[in-house]
Amino acid sequence: MTQALDAILEIFTWVGFGAAVAFGVVAVVVWASDGSWLPAEAYLDDDGRTLRWIDSEGEVNSAPLADEDRDRLADEPAANIWYRHGWHDRMRFTRRPPVLRLLTGLAVGGAALGLLASALSIVAYFVRVAPA
Repeated sequence: MTQALDAILEIFTWVGFGAAVAFGVVAVVVWASDGSWLPAEAYLDDDGRTLRWIDSEGEVNSAPLADEDRDRLADEPAANIWYRHGWHDRMRFTRRPPVLRLLTGLAVGGAALGLLASALSIVAYFVRVAPA
């Protein structure tokens, strides 16, 4: 029974730390390739389908809104957005891409699994070798 427990804990340790490294590397690549995004206040056009904002170079940009984005505004005439520095007509409502939060969570979860399995392995070892 103890050999099976040791094997299971060893597998969870390797899987947890492996997942943490893999998802962590992918998260860093996504973060680095995302580029620079700057905050701005955007205003809704009269048609209710387009947001317009002025970038840091003084140029007017616009982006069409999807249905779920229009629901997010909830009849507000303005919204705080993030636009891509150096590009025209690219914006989003969050500073970082949503997939980055997922990847970071998976990396942290993998590290937590690896640490927990390592700690349980150490505890199991000392319980086994402790004098009775």
